[in-house]
Amino acid sequence: MKIGYRTLKTAIGTPIAIWLAQLLQLQNFVSAGIIALLCIQPTRKRSMLTSWHRFGACLLAMVFSFAVFETIGFHPFAIGILLILFIPTTVLLKLTPGIVTSSVIILHLYSSGQITVSLLINEFILIIIGIGTALLLNMYMPSLENNLLDLQEKVEENFRTILKEIAIYLKEGRETWTGKELKETEELLNEAERLVARDIENHVLRDKHTFFDYFVMRKKQFEMLRRMLPLVSQMDRLYEQNYRMAGFFDELADAVHPGNTAKLHLETIREMRKTFDKDDLPKTRVEFETRANLFRLLYEIEQYLVLKKTYKPSDV
Repeated sequence: MKIGYRTLKTAIGTPIAIWLAQLLQLQNFVSAGIIALLCIQPTRKRSMLTSWHRFGACLLAMVFSFAVFETIGFHPFAIGILLILFIPTTVLLKLTPGIVTSSVIILHLYSSGQITVSLLINEFILIIIGIGTALLLNMYMPSLENNLLDLQEKVEENFRTILKEIAIYLKEGRETWTGKELKETEELLNEAERLVARDIENHVLRDKHTFFDYFVMRKKQFEMLRRMLPLVSQMDRLYEQNYRMAGFFDELADAVHPGNTAKLHLETIREMRKTFDKDDLPKTRVEFETRANLFRLLYEIEQYLVLKKTYKPSDV
């Protein structure tokens, strides 16, 4: 069983918040732990935003509680009236995530039977301890760079396999590939997208990410590779042009890496197109269809390389 960082932070932060509140001899000291637990989030940016929502909602709850309970009295229906007024206000002020936390404060004030300055100070300190503990723990977020580098390597390895399998089919006409790399690559790219978004949120003042453009580029290239497969599968006969294309796909497979060598391969495509134009015209319908699919395949792989050529690694 794997224990995540968020679970560890919750397990550490909750008792620390309770201990600090107990040390200060606050009433309802356990609530500091509840607030800390609710404020632990998977990213720094989300943690700060959640903390603000809860802090603002709790202060608002104290104001509404004082106004309603001191006017109407400490009766159960007063809570209903308070919530009818309080919840729409939090929605209006975009503090909705803080409703649950602020409800704890409302019930504390209700159960006291009398709202005093010392009680309000007590609740304020509980809020500060709970939110502050969570914020301090959330300042540490593990780097996701190694995870992303690992995903990068796996995606590139799968790209090599896909390109090699296309080359094999073009020159041998046999289909023994299971295609498992297609499903796996899709999952890897989705996971990378999720991790990049999460890592961006861990850097509050940064909107860009080193790997963002890279994985966007690979995702588009992957869609192009998937479009190529039906074209390749329609080639039932082997002709001289097939072998040339197969050799080219072999070269591409060996050149899959983060660097940019697309310019050289685009030049090769231009030369291949000139050679194809000089070839004799197709003699049969099957050869004509095969040549047509090869030209379409050449266009798709050209777009694949253009995409890589325009990709510029981010230094952010």
